[in-house]
Amino acid sequence: MIANFVKQALRIESGGRRRRPLPSVVWVSVALAVLAAIGVPGFATRGNVSDIGLQIAMLIVIAMPMTLVILSEGLDLSVGAVLSLGGVVFAQALALGAGIVPALLAAAAVGVLAGGVNGVLIAQLGLPPFVVTLAMLGIARGIALVLTDGNAVVVVTPAVAQLYAMSILGVPFPIVCALAAWAFTHLVLYHTKFGAYVFAIGGNRDALTLAGVKARIFHAAIYVLSGLFAGLAALLLVGRMNAAEPNAAIGIEFDAIAAVVLGGTSFERGDGWLTGTVLGVVTIGMLRNALNLLGVESSLQVVSVGVLVLLVILVDSLRKSRFVGAHA
Repeated sequence: MIANFVKQALRIESGGRRRRPLPSVVWVSVALAVLAAIGVPGFATRGNVSDIGLQIAMLIVIAMPMTLVILSEGLDLSVGAVLSLGGVVFAQALALGAGIVPALLAAAAVGVLAGGVNGVLIAQLGLPPFVVTLAMLGIARGIALVLTDGNAVVVVTPAVAQLYAMSILGVPFPIVCALAAWAFTHLVLYHTKFGAYVFAIGGNRDALTLAGVKARIFHAAIYVLSGLFAGLAALLLVGRMNAAEPNAAIGIEFDAIAAVVLGGTSFERGDGWLTGTVLGVVTIGMLRNALNLLGVESSLQVVSVGVLVLLVILVDSLRKSRFVGAHA
């Protein structure tokens, strides 16, 4: 049933392009769920499944625009630092007496500014995404440390914790945010001209330029969207911790990129699908959760995610080569 659902999603998101093999992440996620349910005590309980959903919600929000970034042959290493800085700004705005909405708008503005700088330097000036976003990582993390003197900003506004803990129609608020991020990105990517331009920027930018489209503007907008989502995700970060840490969210950029790659999005061909990214996030979430239950330390969990990504890429590469050979 899961495989059929994913096949249908892939058919919708492929936009009628040539039928291709189902990405390996589908089978990996199903196999991991079955193995963990059998071999890891407490994994298959209702409470733990709910915990996994809460744990991956913020990563889904970050990974959605990261899919667009990678589709455009780009990279954004700054999202974790921008998320942390957004959290600091959000918490400090609350401490100054601002409401949740104005404070969140301030965090979003920080994200848009960071994403805008990334976009201008990458799309307009042609600088390498790796270098630009790595520099922004250092800048955003440094500003967060300066604003806080390296200390946590405790949130005393009870409404933040209450909002994070609430449910909408029985669905926890963080998961609602993740679903909203997916729905919005899906709408933009598959039902707007902007989405078509994202694929073209990664797959055939010259044709886009020849058609008279100002590709650089749309290319920059992708990074603005990535920054915006990172800023908005500050609500989930601060709500979960009830505080803002200047060194929070370290490594979330790795998990987001890994999820996108696991989901079958290519760095080179402007080819990928959003549902695959969600499955990539779920797979990483299940793996980390199972390893946590088994008492595996966090550093080894990072190694495990890296190994999983390499294996899935290798398997997908072999399967696609055989698929192309069979349809040549």
